Amino acid sequence: MASVTLNGLKKSFGNVPVIHGLDLTIADGAFVALVGPSGCGKSTLLRMIAGLEELTDGEILFGDRPVDHLSPRDRNIAMVFQSYALYPHMTVAQNMAFNLKIAGVPAAERDRRVADAARLLELTDLLNRRPAHLSGGQRQRVAMGRAVVRDPAVFLFDEPLSNLDAKLRVQMRTEIKGLHAKIKRTSIYVTHDQVEAMTLADTVVVLNKGRIEQAGAPMDLYRTPANLFVAGFIGSPSMNFVTADIVDGSAAKLPSGDVLKLDPTVAVTTGERVTLGLRPENFVPGDANNPLHGKIRLVERTGAQTHLVVDMAGQDLTVIVDGGIDVSPGMDFTASVAPALIHVFDMATGARR
Repeated sequence: MASVTLNGLKKSFGNVPVIHGLDLTIADGAFVALVGPSGCGKSTLLRMIAGLEELTDGEILFGDRPVDHLSPRDRNIAMVFQSYALYPHMTVAQNMAFNLKIAGVPAAERDRRVADAARLLELTDLLNRRPAHLSGGQRQRVAMGRAVVRDPAVFLFDEPLSNLDAKLRVQMRTEIKGLHAKIKRTSIYVTHDQVEAMTLADTVVVLNKGRIEQAGAPMDLYRTPANLFVAGFIGSPSMNFVTADIVDGSAAKLPSGDVLKLDPTVAVTTGERVTLGLRPENFVPGDANNPLHGKIRLVERTGAQTHLVVDMAGQDLTVIVDGGIDVSPGMDFTASVAPALIHVFDMATGARR
């Protein structure tokens, strides 16, 4: 196993920089998710770690050993792609053993490693099948098994679940998390799905335009986002943002005229304009302690929860309520958000107050 350290990593394609002096340390055995919108640089960063993209500048270390000068095969990594990349004419066992065979590993050792990985991933009964006779989830498990048999220092996952349907993605998330718990190898996982990142990783790294916006434990990013970008990216449905003016030292007046009390520990000044962040799940219907008033425009029932679009605070806000509440479009709606759950961001910089 090995820690992974990125020092001043830069990458440009021609004259266009895509990774800007990035620094990151990943502890030995950690599971880290790189998450961000399309084009943020997360897949490029993973390919740089793998040795598939050359660095423009900077340094990559596995443990205390620089590896940026090494070829991919010499870095002791294993990569799982979104496409399964299985050989259709080979059985599951042959696919899993192929890289070991190329590396000159003796047949008896190959068979042992394949058998061990098959037990780990519940593939033993499928070893003699070919990929065409497997489901999408089974094929992805074979791709993972091919990585496991190599016993790498670092696992790299490049959006491995993006080709699966929603139900299978949830199942495979559980399997990947269970696999990491068993083998405890350093794992770096790229995804555009923030729910996937939150549920899988010990640490989530939010990237934007080739820079790290914030890195930390999933719930730390959810509870205390560093800026507007992270606040809007982490959480589903996304956080609502409302412009407000500070009054009375620690309250915010909204365009609708409603006034919300803020946490008194937040540093704000009477007369300044800020951006408030209100998570849809933090509204309490009917509560008069810190009320907002509006009219329901849209109702989306999902079962246990109901999602509302409410004309509130001078704009449309998304609100999540219990699925059993009787609501319909056109109804007046009152709800409050506890002061401690109201996020405050600087209007000029977007930084959290």
